[in-house]
Amino acid sequence: MKRILILLTGLIFWGCQKDELKETPLSNLSAEQILTSPNGFRMYLTGLYAASREEMSMGDNTYFALNFAYTDIGADAGVEYIGLRNYQTTYTPTNANLNTLWNWAYTAMIVRANTLLHYGEAHNDIWTSEKEKNQIMAEARFFRAYTYNLLVNSFGGVPIVDDITNTPKNDYSRASKEEVLNFVKSDLDFAIQWLPSVTEGNYDGKVTRGAAQHLMTEVYLSLNDPANAVKVSSDLIGSGDYKIMTSRFGSKSTQPGDVFSDLFLDRNLNRSSGNLESIFVWQFENNVQGGGSSLNGNVQIRNWAPFLSKIVAPDGVAMLVVDSLGRGVGRVRGTNYYLYDIWKGYKQDMRNSQYNMRRKFYYNNPASRYFNQEVEARTALDDTMRNIYPYSRKIEGEPWANNATSGRSAKDVMVYRLAETYLLRAEANLKLGRKDLAADDINVIRKRANAPAVTAEQIDIDFILDERARELTVEEPRRRVLVRLGKLVERVKKYNFLEETKNSIQDYHMYFPIPQSVIDANYGKKIEQNQGY
Repeated sequence: MKRILILLTGLIFWGCQKDELKETPLSNLSAEQILTSPNGFRMYLTGLYAASREEMSMGDNTYFALNFAYTDIGADAGVEYIGLRNYQTTYTPTNANLNTLWNWAYTAMIVRANTLLHYGEAHNDIWTSEKEKNQIMAEARFFRAYTYNLLVNSFGGVPIVDDITNTPKNDYSRASKEEVLNFVKSDLDFAIQWLPSVTEGNYDGKVTRGAAQHLMTEVYLSLNDPANAVKVSSDLIGSGDYKIMTSRFGSKSTQPGDVFSDLFLDRNLNRSSGNLESIFVWQFENNVQGGGSSLNGNVQIRNWAPFLSKIVAPDGVAMLVVDSLGRGVGRVRGTNYYLYDIWKGYKQDMRNSQYNMRRKFYYNNPASRYFNQEVEARTALDDTMRNIYPYSRKIEGEPWANNATSGRSAKDVMVYRLAETYLLRAEANLKLGRKDLAADDINVIRKRANAPAVTAEQIDIDFILDERARELTVEEPRRRVLVRLGKLVERVKKYNFLEETKNSIQDYHMYFPIPQSVIDANYGKKIEQNQGY
C-alpha cells in the first residue's frame, strides 16, 4: 500500500495501489505517472491554476466573508446574518471558513506546487533546456509564494512546508512571520529570473514576470524594505510591458461607458482584448482554455450585489432576476465610508460614474404598474442593509451558463493590475519620506479618473488606503491589505457601521486563529495558537 499524506489539515487521505491490478484507471493517475515529461508537467500545472481561482469560488462565500465583510469597506449586514457580525463569536479556532482557507492553501496550492518542484528536480533528464524546466518551476514557485504571502497576512507565522512526503508527519512547527516572508522572497527571486515577459507571447491567464514583480513589491513592503519595493516596482512600471489605460477599448468601446468601466467588462480583462493594464487574471470564462468548470463560477455578484428580487413595488409585484443584474444575496454591503464618504468632493471622478457604481434601480417586472420607474428610497432595515444599496459594477457580468438565478457569472477576475503597482510604489515612497514621489504615483491613476490632483502634504497611509478603496475595491483582498499595514482594528472601529462589529473587534483580531483541527492533528509537537484565542 502506498501512503500519500495531504499535509496539515487534520485529515489524512490514503491512496491504494494493489500489485495485482493490471491497469490504472485514468482518474487514478498519480504524480509519478503524470510528471514524466514536459507535457505532463504542463498538464499538472493546469491544476494549480484551477486551484488558484478556487480562492474566490470555494465555499461560496468564504473569500468574501474573510476579505470584505467586517472591514472598513464592507459589512455582512442583512438580518439573516445577525449571528456573523461579532468578531469574538465568529472568528474562533473552529470557524468553518478558516478551515476552508487553511485546507485550500496547504492541500490545493502548496502541495501541488511542491509536487511540481519535487518531480522537476527528480526528473532532471526530461527537459530540452534549462529554460524550459525553470519556467515551469518558476510558475510553481510563484503560486507557492502567493499562497504563503496570503497565509502570513491571515494567520501570521505558519509552518513552512517546502517538499512532499509519503509518510505521515505530525510535528510541524510554526515559522515566524519574517521567516515566511523571506521564504516567499526566495521563491519570487527565482520567479522573476525565469518567468517570461508578457510581451514574449500570449499569456492570458498565465503568470509572467510582471506578476512576480508586483507580488515582490508587496513582500518587500511587508519586510519593511521600501527601497527594494521601489526598485522592483519601478522595474515593472518602467519595463513598458504594461500601461495605465486612458482610451476606450474592447468589446463595448463604441457603447456608452468610460475607460475605467472598459477594464472590467466581459471579455475585456485579458491582455488580448487590448487591456494592457492587467497583470494577472483568474480565468472564469466558460468554454475557453483555462476557464471555469461547470461546478462553480465567478461568485462576485452573488456576494456583493443586493438581494433585489426581494424588493416589491407599491402594487405588490416583486422585481425579477434578470441578466443585467444577476442574483445577489447581499452578503457584503458596502459601508457608508466606501459608498458615500470617500466620494465627497469627487463628483467628476470616473470611478464613481454611472458606468462604475450602480446607485439607481428601476422596477423591472412588466406585470407591475411601476415598471421602469425608479425604486424609491427605502427605510426598512433589511431593505437598506441587504436588499437594495449601491455597489461597484466591477462585479456585473454575463450569467453563468446563461442562468441569471445562479448568482454567478462567467466573467474573468482581475487579480493584479498596474494601477495597484503605482499605489504600492506610492506606499514605499511614503515610507522613505518621499511624499512628492508618492503623490506623483497616485496622480497617475487620479488623472485617468478625472480626480483632482493630490499634493505631497496630503499623503499619508490613510490617504493611500482611501485611494485604494476608490480604485481597487472588489479587486484587492481588503482585510489582508489592512493586516499588512497594521490598520485593521483601527479602521474597522472607525468605518464599519455595525456597532456589534466595531465593539467586538480587539487588537488580537489582527490575525485569524489557527484552526483547531490543525493544532489537534499536529500531536507530535505543539503548534501555538495566536494570542487572544
